[in-house]
Amino acid sequence: MPTCSEARSKLLSLLRGVEHFNTEIFPAKEALFASLAKGQAPGALFIACADSRINPNLITQTEPGDLFILRNIGNLVPAYGEMLGGVSSAIEYAVLGLGVSSIIVCGHSDCGAMKALLEPEKNGLDKMPTVRSWLRNAEAARAATVNTLHSEDAGPATVRCLAEQNVLLQLAHLRTHPAVAAGLARNTLFLQGWFYDIGTGEISVLDEQTRTSVPISGVIEKLQEQTEQETA
Repeated sequence: MPTCSEARSKLLSLLRGVEHFNTEIFPAKEALFASLAKGQAPGALFIACADSRINPNLITQTEPGDLFILRNIGNLVPAYGEMLGGVSSAIEYAVLGLGVSSIIVCGHSDCGAMKALLEPEKNGLDKMPTVRSWLRNAEAARAATVNTLHSEDAGPATVRCLAEQNVLLQLAHLRTHPAVAAGLARNTLFLQGWFYDIGTGEISVLDEQTRTSVPISGVIEKLQEQTEQETA
């Protein structure tokens, strides 16, 4: 835990950042913020982990207003009816209220939530009952992972495997939400699962059919081909 002095120093750092935004960053993007002041029209709902190392706008190279961002421990999406609340309402609003055309679920390397699923006692879940309850939404992914790996193998590769299985599970949960199901039926909504490697910066897309990761370049090429065929 930080000392009082350390906590004060970190708060001061945040306030100085706000000061810099007000005096330097905002004036340079004043036209953008003037348009955003009138409303929002994001193209995608981005569901990410609350991990401080994940910056959705940075990794997608998007501006404020481009993404409707939903963050929580483990980038989880409870199946519809399981835990109706903030996550469910954000999904419903994004699809029906804002009309997003894509939903991305993004997992990542070295995820603390995935580590806690693999080794609950070692990662202190006994002292965090609320977190333990929340992580039940990833239990099926944990079961699929530990059935093929031994607990003593719980290194980076195992954490990645679980994180990828978890993304695929949350995509399945997403499909149970009425707003999402309707969008998919109309072909006006696309779902994708991503895995972000913090150390290398590499992002791969998780194929739901093959349950394997695919390079971004391959997915871009395929989507471009489909677009060209539709417009030909």
